[in-house]
Amino acid sequence: MLRSIIITFALAFSAPAWAQLEPGEAAADFTVEGFQAGEPVSFTLSEALVDGPVVMFFFPAAFTSGCEAQAASFAESIDAFEAQGAQVIGVTGGNTDRLADFSTQHCASAFPVFAISDGMMGDYQVRLIARPGWTDRTSYVIEQDQTILFTWAAMNPYEHVDQTLQALQNRQHGHVH
Repeated sequence: MLRSIIITFALAFSAPAWAQLEPGEAAADFTVEGFQAGEPVSFTLSEALVDGPVVMFFFPAAFTSGCEAQAASFAESIDAFEAQGAQVIGVTGGNTDRLADFSTQHCASAFPVFAISDGMMGDYQVRLIARPGWTDRTSYVIEQDQTILFTWAAMNPYEHVDQTLQALQNRQHGHVH
C-alpha cells in the first residue's frame, strides 16, 4: 500500500500534464523573444509558417542534462529538418535568463530558443506539474495552415527528433500518422 502511494505521488509530481494538443487542433499564434547563436531574435508563428511547417519542441529548462541532450540532438539533425522544409525552434519556461548561452553551447547555433509566456504555456498545454513556471517535454509539428500535424510528449529527451522527423517524412509522402 505504501509503495503504491509513493509511486502515485512520484508520478503526479514528475510527469507532465499529458493533455497536449492533438493533431488537427489549431495552434495558437504567438510572438516570442529569444536567442540564436547568442544573438537576440524574435519569432512569430504565423509569419514562419509561410515558409513551411514548424517543429516546436518544449523543454523544461536550459542547462539541465535532459534538455542539453534534446537540444544537441535537434542541432545534429537540423539538416534533415531543413530538407523537409521545416524550421525548428526550442521553447522553455526554465532558466530563461541563460538562453543566450544555451543557444550557442547546446543548440550549436543551429536554431533559436525562446522563453515562453504563461499564456502560451496554457495555449499549448505544456505546464510541468512538478515545477511551476517550467514546461514539460512536448514536441509539435505545426502545419502551414496553423494546425497541429503531430504531437509527441515524453520526458525522455531522446525520441523527439526521430518522432518529429518521421512525421515530416510521412507528411511529404502523403501519409497521415
